[in-house]
Formats: sequence, C-alpha cells, structure tokens
Amino acid sequence: MSPFKSITKAVLPVAGMGTRFLPATKAMPKELLPIIDKPVVQYAVEEAVAAGINEIIFVTGRTKRAIEDHFVVNPTLEAELVEKDKHDLLELVRDVTPSSVDFVFVQQGKALGLGHAVSKAQRVIGDDPFAVLLADNFFLPQQGNPTKSLVAHYGQTGKNVLLAEQVTDYEVHKFGIIAGSHNHDTGSVKVSEVVEKPTLASAPSNLASMGRYILQPEIMQILRSIPAGVGGEIQLTDAINVLAKSGDVQAIVSPCKAYDCGSKEGYLEAIVDAALVSANYSEHFRKVIVSRSK
Repeated sequence: MSPFKSITKAVLPVAGMGTRFLPATKAMPKELLPIIDKPVVQYAVEEAVAAGINEIIFVTGRTKRAIEDHFVVNPTLEAELVEKDKHDLLELVRDVTPSSVDFVFVQQGKALGLGHAVSKAQRVIGDDPFAVLLADNFFLPQQGNPTKSLVAHYGQTGKNVLLAEQVTDYEVHKFGIIAGSHNHDTGSVKVSEVVEKPTLASAPSNLASMGRYILQPEIMQILRSIPAGVGGEIQLTDAINVLAKSGDVQAIVSPCKAYDCGSKEGYLEAIVDAALVSANYSEHFRKVIVSRSK
C-alpha cells in the first residue's frame, strides 16, 4: 500500500476560446467537438475515472455552460428515451454522469493563463494531490490510460509527475520541452526545467510535456505568488519549474500516442485513428479509405 495520499481529484481547465476552430466554436465549446460520437472532453473524464478519480473540477469560462449541461443529469431526455424504449441510448446518456463521480464547476473569470485556471480550483483541491488533464490532448483508450500510469508512478514516488512524449525536431516549438536526467532503471526523468515552446536550437531535448500532470497541492501557493510569464499570463510551466529546482518533479513517457486536438490537423488524425480501431466503424471506414485511394 502506498504511503502517499491517493489521487481522487482532477482539474480540467476548459475555459479556452477555441479560436483555431472558428466558426465551429462560435457557439459551441471546443471541448465538445466530437471524436466520432463522443466529445473530446468526455474521453478525458473517462480516462480520469478509470484511473481512480471520483471528483472532477472543471474550470470554465462564461461561454462554456454547454459543458456543464453535458455532464449533469438530464431527466427530460432520459424520460423521453425510456418512453420511446431506446434503452441503448439511455445507457449511453447515463454513462456520461456516473453516480460514483462528483462534478464541480468553477469559473475562471478572466482568461489569465493555464496556471491561473488551475489555481482557481484551490478551494476544492484543499490539501490533496491532484491530476490535471488538458482535454485538447487526446489519447485513444484502446492504447492505454496515461493518467493511470501517472497515478501509479506517483504512488511509488510521491513526486509531481508529468506525462511526456518524444517529438520530432519540427515539433519542439509547439510544446513545453523537458530538460533533465534519465533514470534508466525506472524509465523516468528527473526534471530540472520545462522550456516553453523553444526554438530547435535552444530546446534541451525532444521530450515534450503532453497535457497530463499529477501535482502536489503546494503548487497552488506558487501559482498565486509567481509573476505573469509569457503572454502576460500565469503559466503552469513556471510553477512547475519552481518545484523542479528542489528535485520534486519527474516525468514518465506516455504509454500511448497523444493527439493535439487543439489543432485541426491533430483533430482530424484523432478521428481517423479512432475510426480505424472502432468496433462499430472500423470495417466500413477501412473500405471507404481503400475506395478513395484507388
């Protein structure tokens, strides 16, 4: 049994404007864009729940009410599905809001950066370690559960843990790039710094932070005390770097591929790969691809 507190809470920052997907996101939050028939944010929630988390804290903006509507019980819809004997659809709807999970919604107010968004969950987090999941980073559940891997590593070390993935030279400028020393026995990296979106020449490695974190509650105080960073915003990376100086941050390589659903290219790739491994759609979709390639 681990001597460290269990990870039972997760923060999902979902207040971003989604400008890269306009006009689709003019009235609909980007987090509700579907991968086939399920919103990308629901995949993140299911990943967290499967990792043992039972309290999800959404940090939202004033235009994100639709996310709350998606994750609360809808008695009218459920009653209509019962009346029409559509029990298969009823189960799909009920699976969105499992009774074992509490959903909490916190307003960010002004959009002052990812670090600021995470700090808004402090009252709910209290003195507990917690996960952070960025829904823009999508993982096929058939390939593994990165949050579960992070939780397991935290249970062994009690350290703050980042999820990482090797990226190409052409991609390093898109990510927070990790500097540190590898522990070949455990496969982890002792993080000395995360450099936000460096040039290739200044990048310390090709190991990129991929939108999943386990963090100790002390980071909340750091987030409230650090000055604004890049873009005049409170950056989560800056707070992680404060912890890294004392040797309290590690990284593990993701067990599965990350898809950047914050970009149109990554979103399309996620849909294609999800269709190819789907029990319901893969056969048809493969036939479509073959027919188009002739």
